[in-house]
Order: sequence, then structure tokens, then C-alpha cells
Amino acid sequence: MSPTAPPRTDLDPARVILVTAPTVDVAESLARALVGEGLAACANLVPGIRSIYRWKGEICEDAEVLLILKTLDAAVPALTARVTALHPYDLPEVLCLPVAGGSLAYLEWIANNVSTVGAPE
Repeated sequence: MSPTAPPRTDLDPARVILVTAPTVDVAESLARALVGEGLAACANLVPGIRSIYRWKGEICEDAEVLLILKTLDAAVPALTARVTALHPYDLPEVLCLPVAGGSLAYLEWIANNVSTVGAPE
């Protein structure tokens, strides 16, 4: 088991962002854009999920792909805006989860691979 550590206080807090997409191609396109633009350090694509949700008064069910994005707190507003601009859904899922701890080396890697230039203060 690898050691874990609480986030260093001198690092921008890491965040995990969940985004669903209708297809693998859309998920890949979103992931490449967000990582390529420095808004996320990493994107994992999890195909084969099934979503059941209420939309416009109806219960819907669709196959989707889940993106799990690793980023920094300061980049979340810009990442959210970019997902909203690129996503084909009228209302894309963008959920931000705090990271309470983890491998210090990995948290530092996230910090070193996300650009917060131009992110709101």
C-alpha cells in the first residue's frame, strides 16, 4: 500500500470533476481539449455506464461515458465554462468533488500539470 498524505498547504487544492458524455468519441474530444488546454492534468474515460434521470418531466435512460478529470480548484471555473461550451448536451453534468488527501507525489503532479493562468482569482 502506498503512503498517503494530506494535501500540502502550499498547493492549490486538487479537485475531481465528473462529466458524462453521450459517446466515447465525445468523451475523448472533451478529454483531449481539457488536458490539451491545461485545464485538467488527466482524464479517465469510463465507458458502459447507464444513466437514469429526470429530464423535462420524463424519466430517461441512456448509455453514457463518464469522464473523471483531475484538476485544481483555481481551474474549476474555466474548466466548467469550457465543458459547457464544448459539450453537446443542453445541460452537461459538471460535478466538482474535493480531494481530501492522497499520494503527495500525485497531488504535486496535478499541480504541475494544470494551468491556472487566466483562471478567476
